[in-house]
Amino acid sequence: MSYIKLVLFSCVLSLAGLVSAATPNVVMIISDDQAWGDYSFMGHEAIQTPHIDKLASEGFTYTRGYVPASLCRPSLASLATGLYPHQHKITSNDPPKGTDRNLMLAHIDAANTLADMLAEKGYVSHQSGKWWEGNYTRGGFTHGMTHGDTTRGGRHGDKGLEIGRKGLAPIANFLDETKGTPFFLWYAPFLPHTPHNPPERLLAKYRAEGRSEHVAKYWAMCAWFDETCGELLGLLEARGLSDDTLVVYVTDNGWIQREDKQAYAPKSKRSPYDGGLRTPIILKWPGKIAPGKDTETSVSSLDLIPTILEACEADVPEALPGVSLLEGPPAGREALFGEIFAHDAVDIHRPSSSLQYRWMVEGEWKLILPVEALGPPELYQLRQDPHETENLATKESARTEAMIQAINAWWPGE
Repeated sequence: MSYIKLVLFSCVLSLAGLVSAATPNVVMIISDDQAWGDYSFMGHEAIQTPHIDKLASEGFTYTRGYVPASLCRPSLASLATGLYPHQHKITSNDPPKGTDRNLMLAHIDAANTLADMLAEKGYVSHQSGKWWEGNYTRGGFTHGMTHGDTTRGGRHGDKGLEIGRKGLAPIANFLDETKGTPFFLWYAPFLPHTPHNPPERLLAKYRAEGRSEHVAKYWAMCAWFDETCGELLGLLEARGLSDDTLVVYVTDNGWIQREDKQAYAPKSKRSPYDGGLRTPIILKWPGKIAPGKDTETSVSSLDLIPTILEACEADVPEALPGVSLLEGPPAGREALFGEIFAHDAVDIHRPSSSLQYRWMVEGEWKLILPVEALGPPELYQLRQDPHETENLATKESARTEAMIQAINAWWPGE
């Protein structure tokens, strides 16, 4: 749909009373490769994140958020669709060696994305940053940066990956061009993702005697990402949009920096552990969502689309597994679930072929269920053992068996 047609469509919806004056703009901020504790508001001893700290204090913050997968493409696809990877079938970053990666785009084409659903309510939308699913229009965005052409370097964002690292001019232009029309903004900068090449002015703050240069660079990247979040929120403030905008914050997957090289440590990215799966989730909507913090309830990134759709007075598809957080912590949900797949898919149309782990969190307990070839089940008591060091699966055999049955009832992995 062209911009002119979309604006006219929005006007018609407004006159018909289908777009409420209380309907918010939506900004989704997605960190790329950052551990759940790597913020000052989450208690990190050195990393300074004043802008995200402010967002957390002004919004409602869940400190025990999770993404269903610890690899960026399936996690981002879940943020775009509200579905588990085994449901939207985008399970891996890349297809099998020798397979045309464009064949994987059939799955986003078949999906109903958040941008699609909001377009039905008269919203325009803008994609910037990480985006694996071809041209931004394939995700339902009306505007964007990623061309997705594999003959010109299209893979996981191409031109979109410049956002943040090279300023926010495309977003500022979008906000000015679409003034007066409700909008959805996908801000998924390639930060603090590698390459860890922060500005020297930031790196100098984190260098210290006895501290690995690799760690200092990663910490500085977290600070750089935070600065760009401040710039983005400043664009909204300067245009008088802050009070009418729902801001959502989440990370695509975790990262624990190794000390010996620019790489992630075990139990972080691509793993079934909290170092790869856990993230703070923040919701800020002035006058609609009261500021606060929940350190006990486990929530999922899959809850974000139902939350956004409810806020925007749009229908929430019954097939979505998440629940709205608009009224606060969900009542009655007993467990969260997720799944880990291979980096390169085995069969792009059959999720079970690439499956490595399924997992669930129930209260303070977490069960990791590997495929048989990867080892036995692992059970952790997260409150007492947040870094998952003591496997209690044998000691708590009855609990382990009950949680295995719950995982199989959720998705048998076939």
